Amino acid sequence: MKWMRERDALIAQTLAFVQSVTGRKDGPQPVGETPALPPASVVDVASLLAIGPADTIGQSPRDRAVPPDPQPPFQVLPPRTSGEFRNELLARVANFRKHQERFEREREDYCAATMNRLRAAIRDVQVRPPAEK
Repeated sequence: MKWMRERDALIAQTLAFVQSVTGRKDGPQPVGETPALPPASVVDVASLLAIGPADTIGQSPRDRAVPPDPQPPFQVLPPRTSGEFRNELLARVANFRKHQERFEREREDYCAATMNRLRAAIRDVQVRPPAEK
């Protein structure tokens, strides 16, 4: 996978940069511990950086030849314009508000109808005679 190679190259470049800045060949070691040997899977930094033979080490990175990338660059689709996104968002919000207003209207109508039935039932209650014993 190409991204893994690119990741390893970036790690190697970062390690080489840190080593060149600090002047050390290994990372910081706690006092009293011996430096650990790198694992066998560590990628050769010189090959990743395309340093080449010893006579090119003193040259600047711009002077060194870097092999071209064999794959064409990834084609990115142009993003939707902000106007399209905004219009779609506003349309969705307006649609949501219409639904919410409809639900609220239905709840109000149901509540009003229920209260009218309750009031009518209370008014029309016939008084029963007390139960005989």
